[in-house]
Amino acid sequence: MAPPSKSDAHRAIICAALSKGVCKIAPIAMSNDIKATINCVKALGAAAEIDGDKLIIDGRNIFKNKTASLDCFESGSTLRFFVPIAAAGGVSTEFTGHGSLTTRPIGLFSELLPKAGVKCVTDGTLPLSVSGQLKSGTFEIAGNISSQFITGLLLALPLLDGDSKIVLTTNLESEGYINMTLACMKKFGVTAERTDYGWFVKGNQSYIPRDYTTDGDWSQAAFFMTAGAVSGDVVVEGVDINSTQGDKEIVNLLKRFGADVEINENSVRVKKSELKAIRIDARNIPDLVPILSVAAAYADGITEIYGAERLRIKESDRLKTTADMINSLGGIAEEKPDGLIIRGTGGLKGGDVNGSNDHRIVMAASTAALFCKNEVKISDRESINKSFPDYFEKYKELGGVVKCQSTEII
Repeated sequence: MAPPSKSDAHRAIICAALSKGVCKIAPIAMSNDIKATINCVKALGAAAEIDGDKLIIDGRNIFKNKTASLDCFESGSTLRFFVPIAAAGGVSTEFTGHGSLTTRPIGLFSELLPKAGVKCVTDGTLPLSVSGQLKSGTFEIAGNISSQFITGLLLALPLLDGDSKIVLTTNLESEGYINMTLACMKKFGVTAERTDYGWFVKGNQSYIPRDYTTDGDWSQAAFFMTAGAVSGDVVVEGVDINSTQGDKEIVNLLKRFGADVEINENSVRVKKSELKAIRIDARNIPDLVPILSVAAAYADGITEIYGAERLRIKESDRLKTTADMINSLGGIAEEKPDGLIIRGTGGLKGGDVNGSNDHRIVMAASTAALFCKNEVKISDRESINKSFPDYFEKYKELGGVVKCQSTEII
């Protein structure tokens, strides 16, 4: 069973809090990133209560606090979503974080928001302080930076007096994540219109309270589907092929590799077949690159992944750490400025992998370990708590054997 989508849950929690009513969101998985978003809506005045796999959000006091401190942990989504939201509420806010988030760029907001009435104090990374009332208007933004900046604006602008425009200055990447945002907003009664320049957002809209069912997570399901493609027969339940999640593209990519893929109403079955190398444009599916690299290592020929330069500012420099992972396991991977070249070797051998405190590197390496000839030792196992705390429980269901020593996995 696929876990609840972290990306969908982030958006639902925020929309529920902005509805100024009481909403139930289910199912919910309490990853560290989701805890960060919950803590941030609470810091802005909302209440939140966990009841089993349900989250109850009470947004009736949202923005009642006019000063707030928001700790975003290591969640880039949380940070980039909440900066314009806090400004839309007129809340003087200090944003902090931990780990790699403290070095990831946020300078775009300090360039964009002061033009709309918001004072930003930062040296380009955290901490960041914002104050003042965000005003409606025209917001010019590059489409090839993180889509999280655009999502933050889309969530915040409907709350403002007056209409706004988001104008793209480059082609849009990671559009699937934007579509998720718009779909979630629409369920809570708020819309933004796609235009030839970007989006038109009508002001003075109101989020409407409602209960919300989260999607199954295609990003996480991809690890298990790839396990089936490389050497097995795996059925992943709880995924919707009609989802707006961009990472459902894993189905088409595994088919292109040559895997035997069967799509059912709420599940996908993937069986081993002879895999062939392919070229992959990763601009809209950057989170899939580590696990696609594992499939490429088992495919006949040379796989090229391109359009993924933004992976260099994730939890790790994910192009470097993905290449290091494949090479550490006995494969052949070459790092390029915007991607990877992976030579299929017919299989990986095993070895020691530096998890680089990156959840997707740890999960990709452990998926590869299922088929390695020798033992695989992976550091930083706790990093999975960022997105998928139950990952290794699901992993064991596939026959994986996990032995923990300190922060390592064997």
